[in-house]
Amino acid sequence: MRFSVRKRRTAPAVIIVALIDVLVVLLIFLMVTTTFKQQPSLKLALPASSAAEKTGAEEHPPVEVSIDAEGIFRLDKESRPLTVDQLRGQLLERAARDPDLKLAIRADKKAAWEKVVAVMDIARAAKIKSLSAVTRDTPKP
Repeated sequence: MRFSVRKRRTAPAVIIVALIDVLVVLLIFLMVTTTFKQQPSLKLALPASSAAEKTGAEEHPPVEVSIDAEGIFRLDKESRPLTVDQLRGQLLERAARDPDLKLAIRADKKAAWEKVVAVMDIARAAKIKSLSAVTRDTPKP
């Protein structure tokens, strides 16, 4: 009887350098593709929103224009009412001083839409690029 001698197989070698290359390519691909997202040019929210963003301490807080139910304008929580021309003058002056000025509109639910559009037109004339609406959270049941 003749027995054949089996040769030992060599253990398969894992090339780590190739795996690292593949990992780096996947990482670069994920980093590049996740940066392409559409950002709306105008952030506008409804007066009551269940998904309202919480505002924290910001480096440059926005200038707030408040519009009450009667359509009276107030700037930065002042008690003094402003006319459309006074508001335009103050926003143009502030936008000239700070080109990265942010504007937030705080309008009452019963305020006329015409007043909100007037503030938006003033912001466009002052070349204010960041415009948002202040909302409140909806009560949770």
